[in-house]
Amino acid sequence: MRTNEPNPEFYNVPWTTDSFNHMPYRRLGRSGLRASVIGLGTWKFGLPETGDGARVDAEVALEIFDRALQLGVTFWDTANRYNGASGNSERLIGRWLIANPDQRRNIILATKLFGGMDGITPNHSRLSRLNILESFYASLERLGTDCVDLLYFHAYDPETPVEESLAAVEDLVRQDLVRYFGVSNHNPEQIRLLQSVESRFSHRVRIVAVQNQFDIINGESPKHAGVLKQAPELGVSFIAWSPLARGLLTNRYLDPARAGKGDRLYDEGTLETDIAAVERVRRLAELAKGWDLELSQLVISYMLTLPGMGPVIASVSSIAQLESNAAAGRLNLSADQIAAVEKLLHQE
Repeated sequence: MRTNEPNPEFYNVPWTTDSFNHMPYRRLGRSGLRASVIGLGTWKFGLPETGDGARVDAEVALEIFDRALQLGVTFWDTANRYNGASGNSERLIGRWLIANPDQRRNIILATKLFGGMDGITPNHSRLSRLNILESFYASLERLGTDCVDLLYFHAYDPETPVEESLAAVEDLVRQDLVRYFGVSNHNPEQIRLLQSVESRFSHRVRIVAVQNQFDIINGESPKHAGVLKQAPELGVSFIAWSPLARGLLTNRYLDPARAGKGDRLYDEGTLETDIAAVERVRRLAELAKGWDLELSQLVISYMLTLPGMGPVIASVSSIAQLESNAAAGRLNLSADQIAAVEKLLHQE
């Protein structure tokens, strides 16, 4: 999957850099791994013609991947169960990687495992050694690559001994099939339990990132609250899923009457509940407009100022959304702008 052919374009590269294609990078936790501050979420990517429920088809997804590389958005996030446990999100990334083998080294590729996948018995879910290895090998085949840069546990497993789960990851790391390790949908106590075990027996497996739900209107999921505040102490980067509150923190829902079929909150039947926050969202939108920004750009750029926050990974369904997110990653909000956003968010 790699090429060693010389590329004259890189004969005079600097010794170190903190950006790629003008996109800033930041470290994940206490590791040496750096990722673009704007990531690409691919939960919408799949093969809708197969009935997998995807919202972005193969043609559009491959165009988005091309543009993401050009913009320096090189932290690509997926999971085996996305789109009805079809594996199709991983397959589309695999198509792109196979078609662009010389670019694999420029992509920080992350996937997840835990839930029922690639089988229907009780052994085809959770974090047993059997399921971790079988799920990961299946993901690797779909992704069309020889390793994954960041592997997440997609949820906490109270039934499998932590030592067993981490030993399986250790074996994958030893084989250079996994480079770094993270967890998703975990609370602080669960993270500390994993860290206490990993510190006793492994020199290679360390949690560098935690991907949990977070947006600036609703905060963290109550089940996993406290991780963002404790992220610096835990030595991890907090990576938010659904940072735009399923689209609420975009211009799409500023006029609820315009929402309809095809809009995520409308389709899920939760629009009336979420619309209770629209007044605050409108005031954020007014701030953004006054600074010549899109609402989503203000939200993303503000999130990147929060202590402990790692890259922000928002899903996209068009190149225009991707370009908007990338622009947000290059913004540097002033102290006055940050203070204005915080004041609005803390108003009753």
